[in-house]
Amino acid sequence: MNGELRVLMRLLRVFRPYRAWMALGAAIATATLLANIGLMAVAGWFIASMALAGAAGVLMNYFLPAALIRLFAILRTGGRYAERLVTHEATFRLLAELRVWFFRSIEPLAPAILARHRSGDLVTRVQADIDTLQNAYLRLFSPAAVAATGAAVVTAVLCTYSVAIAAIALALLLAAGIAVPLAARSAGREPGVALVETRAALRVAVLDAVQGMADLAVYGGSARAAARVAKLTRRALDAQRRLARQSARSEAAAAMCASLAMWGTALVAIALVGRGELDPAEVPMLALAVLASFEAVGPLPAAFHRLGETVAAARRIFALADAPSPIELPSTPSPKPRDFGFAMRGVRMRYDPDGPWALDGIDLEVANGTRVGIIGPSGAGKSSLVNVLLRFHEFESGQVRLGGHDLRRYAPSELRRMMCVVSQDTYLFNATILDNLRLADPDADEAAVVRAAQGAQIHDFVASLPQGYATWVGETGVRLSAGQARRVAVARALLRDAPILLLDEPTESLDAPTAQAMLESLSALARNRTVLLVTHDLAALRALVDEVVLIEGGRVATRPLPVG
Repeated sequence: MNGELRVLMRLLRVFRPYRAWMALGAAIATATLLANIGLMAVAGWFIASMALAGAAGVLMNYFLPAALIRLFAILRTGGRYAERLVTHEATFRLLAELRVWFFRSIEPLAPAILARHRSGDLVTRVQADIDTLQNAYLRLFSPAAVAATGAAVVTAVLCTYSVAIAAIALALLLAAGIAVPLAARSAGREPGVALVETRAALRVAVLDAVQGMADLAVYGGSARAAARVAKLTRRALDAQRRLARQSARSEAAAAMCASLAMWGTALVAIALVGRGELDPAEVPMLALAVLASFEAVGPLPAAFHRLGETVAAARRIFALADAPSPIELPSTPSPKPRDFGFAMRGVRMRYDPDGPWALDGIDLEVANGTRVGIIGPSGAGKSSLVNVLLRFHEFESGQVRLGGHDLRRYAPSELRRMMCVVSQDTYLFNATILDNLRLADPDADEAAVVRAAQGAQIHDFVASLPQGYATWVGETGVRLSAGQARRVAVARALLRDAPILLLDEPTESLDAPTAQAMLESLSALARNRTVLLVTHDLAALRALVDEVVLIEGGRVATRPLPVG
């Protein structure tokens, strides 16, 4: 219980920017609850009084109670509408805040830590798990506050009529609002956790099956993938059925408490009428008021029943958000670089604590304005150089200096602002070509975008499309060929206009004429910039670099003569 409470308290701290919305929603819900109780009580008194007056043949003033009934009815109707409006607005704001907070928390973890997680699992955390956390406010925090306030007000009012009636109502309110929810929490914890975990596994399985559908069909794995999805689906449905059965039992127990409270109140009130301590018309008034007061605790069993699911989703979110940063962040402002050259001395880096060294004592110096090519066999450490310079991965020993300062003194955002990158795994978003280009510079005007596209030899192709730069590229750029996607990525790097240019196989997937045209553009762009080119393309080496460095086994093997 303490662990669950800590998780919920942390959620409240994350929700703090919208505490005014949360308080307003709870306040309106409380007012609506009290209006409903008042409506039921006055209506019960009014009907009984009219019947007694008719039987006795006396007159009574029915204008005031009729007006009160109308007032409470209007307050209840308007309050319920306002409550839905405010609480759902608060919920949407909370979910938006939670997603932004989560994204900011995991952004420093990319790509070193996030690469260890399946894409389907990450999507589940961002979407389904955070959606589950709407239960925290909408079905737990707000109803709990409303229940506590409503029960206190009802008990205080009942005490003015009878302490015994107040005691009966309070005891059964506590039973329905505390004992039943705690029992529901205990019963729903295991299936709730199972549902969250199974749902995450199901999303991963479905995403893997969809993304690998072609390979599954070729190698005859479709049936196995479908069977796994079906198995996880059955497991999720089983958890949902268990939760539904427990929820039905909890609601039945709460309804029984409400009925017992109403009949107990009626019996005590009748006895008080017999002793002359209570007016007969007040019997239905008190009985209906007590019955209506259970609306305050009605949502709690279901909320606590889903508590295990909610806490499990929150723990998945916090577990990733709390993951330590893979790089050492500076505690002082970033220095101003003297120039844009960099040097590595004895740098060692590996991707796993017990894995092989990707860089094993590498020494490399690239002076300001120098264009250096990196060659070597696959797995030699070429791309690892780029990862270290971008601070995507931390190096364990050695020293890296950029612009005369230790690389670790630069904030990652400041460091990456000095670089434009074309990597092997550049991602294209499911947006327009223009949106993908402006990712490098959101304020770039049309002329700058066109110049970058022309430099990457993609402008003519884009201009030939019916929608031009407004053409959507699809998920991961699926509507473009590999070569076209690569040229969009190069254009995006050109638009960045940074003093350091990092190129990782920029001509890969391009035909010879297009590659030659792009190399001419990159050659013009590379002037007066520090360039690091990773490639196997000899034409790219001749066109773009002054010298070539061979890397083998994570070390500089030789330093060939400058390229002619």
